Amino acid sequence: MQWFPNLALGLLNGWILPVILYLSFGLLLAVLPKRAVARLYDRSHQEPRRALPRILGVLLVLAWLAQAILTPLRQGHAVLAIGLALYAFGLAGFIVALLNFAATPPDQPVTRGLYRISRHPQQFMISVAFLGTSVAMGSWPALLLMGIAVVGGHFRLLAEEKACLQQYGDSYRDYMKRVPRYFLFF
Repeated sequence: MQWFPNLALGLLNGWILPVILYLSFGLLLAVLPKRAVARLYDRSHQEPRRALPRILGVLLVLAWLAQAILTPLRQGHAVLAIGLALYAFGLAGFIVALLNFAATPPDQPVTRGLYRISRHPQQFMISVAFLGTSVAMGSWPALLLMGIAVVGGHFRLLAEEKACLQQYGDSYRDYMKRVPRYFLFF
């Protein structure tokens, strides 16, 4: 891990991993039922977010992406293997969570598959994939930016849970009592 990695454009930079993740996500969106995709992006039950936190979140992600574009993967270092393992785990978990989400009827809270052990497996697994990318680059600044973005994302998930309580009522409240927010955490 380095505080000041050598920055240069290249084909084997950190950007390649999020591109694979987003291409996988796009392919899944193309084949999933339209009702599942519409539900995934439905924000009608959520309160409008304030502009400042949203802008700060976008700036953090853009700073992280700039770092990923310019930072080569640490070939020949143990952090590459560790980072790629974390990334692969996060990518696979994200795909499974998305499929679990799509298999749930729209009038029910999602409680199947990975949702039996985490209320937010999609967000958690994307965070693990981006953590793995940061580790594979061997970049402390990328890891720090990702950590701050994950903490910021936590507050967005709190708003999502509030919306789910309004939409599903006691069934979601019971679900919250049974299942932690982030697997073993919270």
